Amino acid sequence: MHSIDTRERRARLAVRHHLAPDVRAATPVEAATDQVGLHASDPTSVYRWAPIERWIGGPLADLPTGAAQADLVRRWLRAYGPGTGRDIAWWTGLTLGEVRRALAAQDPPAVEVALHDGSVGLTLADDLASTADPGPWVALLPALDATTMGWADRRFFLGEHGPRLFDRNGNAGPTTWADGRIVGGWAQRPDGEVVPILLEDVGAEARAAIEAEAARVTAWLEPTRIIPRFRTPLEQELLAGTARSTRTISG
Repeated sequence: MHSIDTRERRARLAVRHHLAPDVRAATPVEAATDQVGLHASDPTSVYRWAPIERWIGGPLADLPTGAAQADLVRRWLRAYGPGTGRDIAWWTGLTLGEVRRALAAQDPPAVEVALHDGSVGLTLADDLASTADPGPWVALLPALDATTMGWADRRFFLGEHGPRLFDRNGNAGPTTWADGRIVGGWAQRPDGEVVPILLEDVGAEARAAIEAEAARVTAWLEPTRIIPRFRTPLEQELLAGTARSTRTISG
């Protein structure tokens, strides 16, 4: 059985989700297309929707349910694979039975691969080649970002940081990333400053890159203020002033 290790999964994440500098998405549409879906809301929690024709340049094909589910699973595997049936069900909202039928409908069939923890994952038959090293990168991703939320089992990039960065319902808050893994979180203070904090030591070079990215995001958001629908424990600590930017804190 072919093996896909943690390094490969993190490299795929960086490249396919346009997070490494050399592969940053040119437009939100490009990022949304590669990550299956995207939506946004205003501070009143009333969603702003755009016609699908405006996003992708034309209407979606009218497909039977089974064919649509098979296509959705194929797209998830292309963007997030390898993963398990549980991962697919988590992201798509399909039942495990629907996931199994959608996988059986793949042509050529999806293949099983060995993951880093000894579990068995699934990927597309033409997606076994190694991904080139994307090099060092950092990112500040927003709450409920498609990358952070894309798998049910997030251990290969989250480690032990979940309790600090997710609420009790499993919703992810803002996250700070370095080289394919979550290393902390961030919040926006009332004055607009984006403040990251690290939950582990990432070294001086990555810390400096994270500080620069926080300054860039602060300037990009100005004068927008983010009003979260929920606060994670780490956000609450940041906004309470008990943690400083890029200071490493322990659990």
